[in-house]
Order: sequence, then structure tokens, then C-alpha cells
Amino acid sequence: MGCDGGTIPKRHELVKGPKKVEKVDKDAELVAQWNYCTLSQEILRRPIVACELGRLYNKDAVIEFLLDKSSEKALGKAASHIKSIKNVTELRLSDNPAWEGDKGNTKGDKHDDLQRARFICPVVGLEMNGRHRFCFLRCCGCVFSERALKEIKAEVCHTCGTAFQEDDVIVLNGSKEDVEVLKSRMEERRLRAKLEKKTKKSKAAESVSKSDVSEETPGPSKMKTGKPEETNLDTREKKTNSAPKSAAAHGIASGKAAKRSIADSEESEAYKSLFTTHSSAKRSKEESAHWVTHTSYCF
Repeated sequence: MGCDGGTIPKRHELVKGPKKVEKVDKDAELVAQWNYCTLSQEILRRPIVACELGRLYNKDAVIEFLLDKSSEKALGKAASHIKSIKNVTELRLSDNPAWEGDKGNTKGDKHDDLQRARFICPVVGLEMNGRHRFCFLRCCGCVFSERALKEIKAEVCHTCGTAFQEDDVIVLNGSKEDVEVLKSRMEERRLRAKLEKKTKKSKAAESVSKSDVSEETPGPSKMKTGKPEETNLDTREKKTNSAPKSAAAHGIASGKAAKRSIADSEESEAYKSLFTTHSSAKRSKEESAHWVTHTSYCF
């Protein structure tokens, strides 16, 4: 039997068998991992950063992702563990002198060697193309091959000389097992940082409360003596207030003493008659006028 139009179908068109598993080209996968950004899928260009799971990003793409975390971005899941710019480390990469890039391919007829990498290990000289395992240090960002770290065992970075520990070594584009180990380390590190922040906040709050209590309740020395400046000011005010009183009292006493001293002095009568206390200055009742028509000041 045929279909309409006289066409005769074949067996594979009518019977659907099991689908073949699509195999991913390893070379294409390595090129995508080591030459393109995980977020933006653009070619890696400096500054290049790496997360705590060993994935490579363009720094500009990470900043844009942190500023605009929209759910529409399908590639946002790959960077969901990046909460701030502190969660990534800027890499110090060593250029490969044998890599020319697109300099000689002006006409488009030159073969691109995918095994040739832009960066190499500064110690051993292996190319960072995915054929060899590479890692970087979180403390400084220097990138080395795993072979260099195994052959030259040291607790100090080979290029910058900063000290590092085993937790600071992160494998770049590692396998699933490597990613799981790095993820567990990342979670432990973040929990430790949170606990340290809480302890610092509690210590700061305790110190502030202690300082407030000490200011509100001064010690016995402050209660009795007080500040020397305040005591000096109080004594000066007392002196200035008492000074005019003492001057007035002294003036009155000196006036009385002067009167008594003139009356009782042994001066001549002519000299004594100049003062109102002398007997010659006093008038009798006969000499004084009537009190209504005469004032004592008119003579």
C-alpha cells in the first residue's frame, strides 16, 4: 500500500525506534569552558575572574549579573552562588608567547589551532587549554598547573610569595567530584564568616554598653573631687563675689575710724573746726530756725 500520491513509506519512517544519545564533542566542550565566559558566553577578556567553584567569567558580566538579577536569564543558575563581588577572585594569568590570536588571520583562510591556548603555567610552561588540570589561589589569584604545585611543594606562592593553605587552592573547570568538594568548602567558609561577624557584633555591643554604664555612674573620686578646672572656677567665683562685700565693709570701718580719729586726735582747734564733728560746727537751738521755714543746709 502506498500513501496519497503514490509514495511508498519506508520502515524507519513508520516505526519509531529508541533515540540515539547525542555525544558532545570533547574538543568543543573544552573550548567553551576555557575560552568563553560562563555567564555571557562571550570570549574571555581581561579582567578575568573565577568563582569558588572554579568557573571562569568576565568581570563585567559578573557586575552586570549582580546589578540585574532577573529570572529571565537562563544562565543565571550557573552563577546563583555568587552573592557579591567578594565571592570571585581576579586571576593573574601568564600570556602564552606562541599564541597569535587573530593577528595573521586577516583574510579568514588561516586554520585556527584549538589546542593553542592564550595562557600558560608560569612554572612548568603547560598551556591552559583543558588538557591539563589548572588551579588558582584564592589569597592572591595566581594561576598554576596542578603538576607545578605537586612537583614544587611549597607553602608560598611561586610568583608573588604570599602564603597559602590547602583550602585556598581551587581547581579550574574541574570534574563533578571536584565541584562537590569545592561547594562543601564554600559553604563551610561562609558559615564560619557569619559566625565571626556575629561574635564581633556582640563584642562591640558589650563594649558600648559598658562605656555607657561607666559614664552614667562615675567613681568615688569623681563624685568627691570633681574636675580640677571646675573647682578652680568655683573658687574664683567665690573670691570675686566676696571681694566687693569685703571692700564695702572695709570702707565703712575706715570712715568710722577716720571720724573717731579726727575727734580724738591731738590736732589744733583750727584744723578740727573744718570737720562737722567739731563743737564749733554744731548750733544751738536758739541759732537754729523753725523747722518749717528753714533747712539745715541753708545758713
